[in-house]
Amino acid sequence: MSDIQSFRDAIEAFITARGWTATRFGRQIAGDPLFVFDLREGREPRSDTRARILKAMQEQAEAPAAPPLRIGVAGLGNVGATLVRILQKDGGELTRKIGRAVTVTAVCARNRSRDRGIDLSSVQWFDDPVALAKSDGIDLFVELIGGEDGPALAAVRAALEIGRPVVTANKALLARHGVALARLAEDNNAQLGFEAAVAGGIPVIKTLREGLGSARIARVYGIMNGTCNYILTRMGNEGIGFAECLADAQRLGYAEADPTFDVGGFDTAHKLAILASLCFGCEIAPDEIFVEGITRITQADIKVAGDLGYKIKLLGIAQRSADGIEQRVHPTLVPKGSALAGVDGVMNAVALETDHVHELLLAGPGAGGPPTASSVLSDILDIARGTRVPPLGVPSQELTPYRQAPMKAHEGGYYIRLNVKDVPGAFAAIASRMGSAGISLESVIQRSDLRVTDGAAGEGETRTVVLITHSTMEQTVREALALIAADGFIVGVPQLIRIEAL
Repeated sequence: MSDIQSFRDAIEAFITARGWTATRFGRQIAGDPLFVFDLREGREPRSDTRARILKAMQEQAEAPAAPPLRIGVAGLGNVGATLVRILQKDGGELTRKIGRAVTVTAVCARNRSRDRGIDLSSVQWFDDPVALAKSDGIDLFVELIGGEDGPALAAVRAALEIGRPVVTANKALLARHGVALARLAEDNNAQLGFEAAVAGGIPVIKTLREGLGSARIARVYGIMNGTCNYILTRMGNEGIGFAECLADAQRLGYAEADPTFDVGGFDTAHKLAILASLCFGCEIAPDEIFVEGITRITQADIKVAGDLGYKIKLLGIAQRSADGIEQRVHPTLVPKGSALAGVDGVMNAVALETDHVHELLLAGPGAGGPPTASSVLSDILDIARGTRVPPLGVPSQELTPYRQAPMKAHEGGYYIRLNVKDVPGAFAAIASRMGSAGISLESVIQRSDLRVTDGAAGEGETRTVVLITHSTMEQTVREALALIAADGFIVGVPQLIRIEAL
């Protein structure tokens, strides 16, 4: 066998044994990413080049292996158990990718005897997540307990205080304490990863922290709750009511026994608060968000929206203006031809409007064990590689105080559903109030199939009327509706849904 053939064989054996790519070998050993490709095509490097590369291969082989990254996982629910399963199943492949082993050495969960479908016989069990976070037997702490306070907060603080990196999927924790935890991480030279806290398997946090360079973001918006999206999708596709869709979502595991956090819009609000901080470089402000859920959406609303060329989606929207930052969560009419209208079921999507890339849409599964565990793993691998970025995109001391723009200054079109008393002069009075307020109506819809009796019991005969306005100010709409209600011609609370130009 010739010397050059022996050289080629040695390189191929080296690459195979370590699971490297040809490009990685070229960069790290030969100093040329195309070296192996050229060699495979018949190139014969000079003898001194071959000697240099063989020496580098020998030094690589003799170098001590990097110590394993020891993981402690607090919380073995769906996401935690899936994460452990992935690390056990794909451990060899992960080692080849990052050059060191990643192993779960300790866990914490309330029930030790529960069968989670994973082998935990060789890991150390802790009853106290704070003790796990401070244990000398781990290098990285993963918090999957949940909750904005209590054990989750105490354990994350305990880890960061001793300089231990933390990965969490806890949006409630970050929405409430994110700035303080980011500052604690920076003060102790610890990393804090939370990719899984927003939009499950979609890499929106990494995109905002690392992928947009100097791009200035004007608006971030999207579908951020799979439970609500599932319910609204089924209401639209199958013509069934909110209560029936919610019951199905609970039976399938998409909604909790108490679904208020999801259907009330609060889950989306927590995620939006985190995104707004990353997008605009401001402090997290979860209490400065207008929040409206989907519990009042009816089939009448779904039908009219569809007839007019819209779908109803629960959106979280944050945008920067001269008056400050506006954050709102509410049902929204979106055009059927828009990208968000096509995001159905339990999928999520986040759109970013920037000065460099204009609109960027990130879509994918927003919840569930595998997608969320994959995002947790992404943070773990970044930490294993030594990637370091400020938790909130910029150092915490550079975050600006949050300045809230007034919600009532929002401008756009509106869908208004009213239960109007069937008495002479009612429609004329409503039209007069709208006209006096300067609100231009695009259409007035009254059909027998849009009958909604909500709040009308005992008030006599009513008719369900839908008004579609041209672009106007929210404050103007609300003031006009207050006057209409005072006139006594409507029953119940008006349904007001914003129409967004996306």
